[in-house]
Amino acid sequence: MLKRKIFYQLKPFIPRRYQLMMRSAGVRRKLESVSLVWPIDPASSKKPKNWKGWPGGKRFAVVLTHDVERAGGQDKSYQVAHLERALGFRSSFNLVPERYEVSPDLRAFLSHNGFEVGVHDLNHDGKLFSTYKIFKKRAPLINNYLQEWGACGFRAGAMHHNLEWIGELDVKYDCSTFDTDPFEPQPDGVGTIFPFTVDRGEGKPPYVELPYTLPQDFTLFVLLREKTFSIWKEKLDWIAKEGGMVLLNTHPDYMSFQGETCGYEQYEARIYEEFLEYLLCRYEGEYWNALPKEAAQFCQSSIGPDVECGEKVDRLKTGRYV
Repeated sequence: MLKRKIFYQLKPFIPRRYQLMMRSAGVRRKLESVSLVWPIDPASSKKPKNWKGWPGGKRFAVVLTHDVERAGGQDKSYQVAHLERALGFRSSFNLVPERYEVSPDLRAFLSHNGFEVGVHDLNHDGKLFSTYKIFKKRAPLINNYLQEWGACGFRAGAMHHNLEWIGELDVKYDCSTFDTDPFEPQPDGVGTIFPFTVDRGEGKPPYVELPYTLPQDFTLFVLLREKTFSIWKEKLDWIAKEGGMVLLNTHPDYMSFQGETCGYEQYEARIYEEFLEYLLCRYEGEYWNALPKEAAQFCQSSIGPDVECGEKVDRLKTGRYV
């Protein structure tokens, strides 16, 4: 925690290219030592207690999400949405309320066309969970944006998380965790490829946690410089076999579309398109493509608060990692 705090204090003074070089080197150093739990952790395939399967008897679920980190990512969000619509997919776009001016036109476009809008942190500065005092000050502001946008989902910046504190937000679901990702600043995974509920206590209804289960695009294509979606394919095929939830988080900011110069922290959007085409062709009719709010509603109604997710979730809930 101390190292993380120091990093976010110094981050504004470190050139972006050098930040990426340091993170890339760190990821590569870790690769071999985490090969038994990343990109696939076999233990995470255990089904929740009382699990009865996905709606309509589908084999597995597909939940597509996008974090829009900077103002420029909003323009590319239109392109991502058009790409997905052409292939018959729907997704959610998480916007940062106070890091850039959020476009009401984009929010309206997404809602009108069957997509979902979520709140992504408050200003994405890495400090939301640094102290409870800071969180309590920011929580009402986050709740105001949730209400103003008609949103019911949240994801913290940099996948920082404290499941107990998040329970104080007016959300139906949170997406700030992952099954396994040892490369994140807060690398404790929840150890499951299924959604689960988190008890808020004090008689309040639980909220749903939707962990991402495919590696983030930033890790694969910016830090590791992968040129194909082969790691996504490997993990997708495994989750499909286990009947879990394929939840992917990508960033329009880092995508380079046809006709654009691909910058040093970008990857070609065709990789994402090819992944979706593979998913559609290989598993057509076998998966439930749900918006996060739909997956959360299903979890609330069919799984209930007694889902067993092991000791890792209990530790996350108490905030011992924060």
